[in-house]
Amino acid sequence: MKRLLLQRGRYFDSVFLLRISRTLEETPGVSRAAVAMGTPANLENLARVGFDASDLRDASGEPLPRSGARPDDLVVALEAADADALRAAEEKLSRLLAAGAERGEASEELPSTLGDALSVDSRANLAVISVPGAYAAAEARRALRRGLHVMLFSDNVSVDDEVALKEEAARRGLLVMGPDCGTAIVGGAALGFANVVRRGSIGIVGASGTGIQEIASLIDRAGGGASHALGTGGRDLSKAVGGRSMLAAIDMLAADPDTRVLVVVSKTPEPGVAERVLERLAGTRKPAVVQFVGSPARAPRGAVTFAATLADAARQALDLAGLPAPRFSNAPEAELPKRAGSLRGLFCGGTLAQEAWTILRESGIDIRSNVAADPAYKVKAGATIAGHVVWDLGDDAFTVGRPHPMIEPALRDEEVARALGDPAVGLVLVDCVLGYGAHPSPAGSLANAVQRAAEAGPAGRLPVVVASVTGTDRDPQGYRDQRRTLEAAGIRVAESNAEAAEWCARLLVRRAREEAR
Repeated sequence: MKRLLLQRGRYFDSVFLLRISRTLEETPGVSRAAVAMGTPANLENLARVGFDASDLRDASGEPLPRSGARPDDLVVALEAADADALRAAEEKLSRLLAAGAERGEASEELPSTLGDALSVDSRANLAVISVPGAYAAAEARRALRRGLHVMLFSDNVSVDDEVALKEEAARRGLLVMGPDCGTAIVGGAALGFANVVRRGSIGIVGASGTGIQEIASLIDRAGGGASHALGTGGRDLSKAVGGRSMLAAIDMLAADPDTRVLVVVSKTPEPGVAERVLERLAGTRKPAVVQFVGSPARAPRGAVTFAATLADAARQALDLAGLPAPRFSNAPEAELPKRAGSLRGLFCGGTLAQEAWTILRESGIDIRSNVAADPAYKVKAGATIAGHVVWDLGDDAFTVGRPHPMIEPALRDEEVARALGDPAVGLVLVDCVLGYGAHPSPAGSLANAVQRAAEAGPAGRLPVVVASVTGTDRDPQGYRDQRRTLEAAGIRVAESNAEAAEWCARLLVRRAREEAR
């Protein structure tokens, strides 16, 4: 049985809604639950998984046309075995929403306008905006005109609006991070999906959320710290946007006396935009490290050097800051058991997935991915692949009607269980991303999935599982605690995402050589 309900004018933060969607799915008899705002994109996603918008009903049970759902309306999609299970899910939803409202998750519990928010603290100079995309650009524009920098968490903002916002910000001497900017650390405050990192002299600018997280966490674990970590949004280094936020952020960090070293990280950028970024970095006269994931290696350009991996970027930044710079390696773990079969890379972080694919491909592994930088190796998310493959499970094709796996890793754990039960798979490569916004224990969830597979499968015949953990000991989940949880489940834990991929690459190359003899 399916039910599609609407509650008028009840706006909640998307992260909160994703979490309670997973909680509802734990109700006995409920096979699917999705709670989201009534945006066209969300309605389309629900349609893809079998919920017809023509069945949408309001609180009184009356049918509503699709056009009757607005972006500030709450839409609830439930699929259950029977009416009793549906009723139990609806009652649980009411309790969860009420609890969220009490904690301030609902918009009515917070200042209702930007002016109201500024009246609470007139010293604020940054607005974090997370509203439906249809309203996001207008809210960002209001913030800019009040003299506020903007972190635009919202997605579904047009490229034209993004460019216009960033041009206005430039005229006003302000910065727009986003749209779809999920990570920033400003003056030690973690915003969005970010880790708790000590203050220091290294400034990071990234068009990649998990890229920022990996570098900042490695710097912290080595004893260094970040002055700021500024996100730009994933489209910023596209030809259309032209790196406007990246260039502005570089200028701000160049003028910041507490920032001695700059780090720039991004997935593969548009070449012309990358060149402008490098010119701007060279003009700052501060030492800088660049990591364009998936791009070929380059020779240094003055004070600008290029890192081979995210871990190498952290190491170089530490060295330039005059701090001990470990190689983030765990040599005793490098020798993995020889297991036949293909590799399955199952990632929550898109940049971490692309880095892993790049390392494996550069090692000569014939491997596909939905985030491959080379079109010859790029495959559609969810396609059936017989050989080696790395999946970014945060891709929209995987998350339709489901929480992002960083928030709720059930999707990742299901794929891990499937891989562990596949006799053609010999090696599983995964990431665990900690910090605010992430699941309370991604390692615990993964360890449970592996242990269940071990109990169900033949002794000693399961694939080897290799993991990395992105995070710090000050994160809510605790880096060392999460690492110990993985190791207790027999999972091999590397010091960095790059090292985990390098371990797997060395093993696969060695196997191939032995088979060729």
